Amino acid sequence: MVRDFSEYTDEELILLLREGETAVTDYIMEKYKNLVRSKAKSMFILGADKDDLIQEGMIGLFKAIRDYDSGRDASFFTFADLCVSRQMYTAVQSSNRKKHEPLNKYISLNASSEEIVEDSSGQEFMNILANSIDQSPEEIIIDRENIKLLSEKIEQELSTFEKQVYDLHLTGMAYTDIAKVLGKDEKSTDNALQRIKNKLRKIL
Repeated sequence: MVRDFSEYTDEELILLLREGETAVTDYIMEKYKNLVRSKAKSMFILGADKDDLIQEGMIGLFKAIRDYDSGRDASFFTFADLCVSRQMYTAVQSSNRKKHEPLNKYISLNASSEEIVEDSSGQEFMNILANSIDQSPEEIIIDRENIKLLSEKIEQELSTFEKQVYDLHLTGMAYTDIAKVLGKDEKSTDNALQRIKNKLRKIL
């Protein structure tokens, strides 16, 4: 008979697992698979394959189950969220697929410039980068070159740490979560985010 774990908290489930209830692992993996899929969807903009990200996320979730310590860590959900995000971002970095991707792989074309650099214009970013609908092939090529140059400029202007913060910020993470994923303190991460925004204002 399969045991019903639905009435247990995550922390209670981990205790059961430590006591030898091995079926708990499968239950938690199933319970949190939607979290992994959601994270993979947001991380996808960084250039990694979505199926690969899901696989990496499940590895991160397994590590969370294995390593969680209720006396040391926050809630299991918070710890699992961190482990999944960190595992996925590490995979993205190692794949290095994002290095030469066009800028529109990084920034939503529907995001306003206010969302990107916090200026007051409120223009849509797609109005900053020319819309190709009514353009000639020559104009499209020119715009693609402009996007490439803009992407390269951002790469040149940002430090390694700033680039990491920038990447994770574009997935929707708050600076507090970014700090946890990168293993940095919140103050330095927030400061990096402010520097990034100032640099982007100048570039754009």
